[in-house]
Amino acid sequence: MNGTEPLAERFQEHREHLLAVAYRLLGSLSGAEEAVQETWLGLDRDEGERSEDLRAGLTTAVGRICLDRLRSRTSAPEASQGDAFVPDPVIGPLSWTDPEQEAAHADAVGLALLVALEDLEPAERLAFVLHDMFAVPFAAVAPILGRTPAATARLAGRARSRVRGAAPATEPDLGRQRAILEEFLAASKAGDLAALIAVLHPDVVLRADSGVPTGAAASRVVRGAEAVAEQALLFPEFAHSARLARVNGGVGVVNVPEGRPLSVVGVTVTEDRIAALHVLADPDRLARLRLPGTG
Repeated sequence: MNGTEPLAERFQEHREHLLAVAYRLLGSLSGAEEAVQETWLGLDRDEGERSEDLRAGLTTAVGRICLDRLRSRTSAPEASQGDAFVPDPVIGPLSWTDPEQEAAHADAVGLALLVALEDLEPAERLAFVLHDMFAVPFAAVAPILGRTPAATARLAGRARSRVRGAAPATEPDLGRQRAILEEFLAASKAGDLAALIAVLHPDVVLRADSGVPTGAAASRVVRGAEAVAEQALLFPEFAHSARLARVNGGVGVVNVPEGRPLSVVGVTVTEDRIAALHVLADPDRLARLRLPGTG
């Protein structure tokens, strides 16, 4: 056994936690994987071996890496995510046989919240995610930002105010979520505009990323029940090939006709109606996702 193996094992114990932190900071599964790998490669082996709280040190390290990536993304206008940004979805079957997997998926962050996080400045996002989502003390977050703990707390407070209300409250009952989504799909299959409007929240928002080159309709945002219902009727094949799945902790849809992924849809249900739909149909991004069996 060489000297790095014990540290490697300890790092592996915290890998899922680090991926969760990076995913919330970046909204990208592949980006989160890269950030965690960079954290390992940049780890001071001697310091890591001596660390009594390796998890805390790794959390701040991956946070610093993600902050650099967020700042680079913000400073490159051509790389802007835009209003129709759809985060990478986390997909799984509707039912789990492993209780630990079920618990982890139930704690998954919703796509609507990830979209709200995209509107934050990098420093605000880091302060909010690390403190509010992972209980990292402001005293530990502040050095990453080069600010005082009090200033860091103010950043998190501003982020909290901006995020609050930006993401609609989600129906916690998965059975009810499923029933509402099945009503939507049935109305779509039947071409019933009135029934579609009835199952949609009046202020529903549809965000779609198809990956079409810049200059075409690569991504779009559609607002309002009637407009979203009309969009649903334009793509009847969506409802016919839809398979229910777990998407970011809630009930969503994958379209994989003949084994070829066409889209993944995250759905937010609130007040017994669909309040948000996030459609990822970019072939390149879909190819990088793990699409386990659904049911």
